[in-house]
Amino acid sequence: MLYNISQAAVLAKMHPQTLRQYDRLGLVVPKKTRGLSRRYTMRDVRKLQIVQQLSRKGVNLEGVRRILELQEENNILRRQLAALRDDTIFLSSNDGDVRVVFERDFDYSYNTSIPIGLIEF
Repeated sequence: MLYNISQAAVLAKMHPQTLRQYDRLGLVVPKKTRGLSRRYTMRDVRKLQIVQQLSRKGVNLEGVRRILELQEENNILRRQLAALRDDTIFLSSNDGDVRVVFERDFDYSYNTSIPIGLIEF
């Protein structure tokens, strides 16, 4: 669901002018209509609330911007890691080395401790 600036301001418990300022600064950039009206998602509203909480704790807006960037990078890395975990088999050998193989390269019909497509770290 999308909210106009007045609705988003009420949900975030902020003044609409504050939302405009955060948009100009690139902190929370909502979708825009062809007429350039702002349309906020619930994710945008939650992000506005995070900006407000950080600001109240004394973090300046540049610090808030950097925290939001790092959170987004962290989210991307977590999704990539989850995708790798879904597609990876971790194996260990008798010598204690850990070997990693992607499931798509693993030959289940061949009974060996060294799978096809072995990647060693």
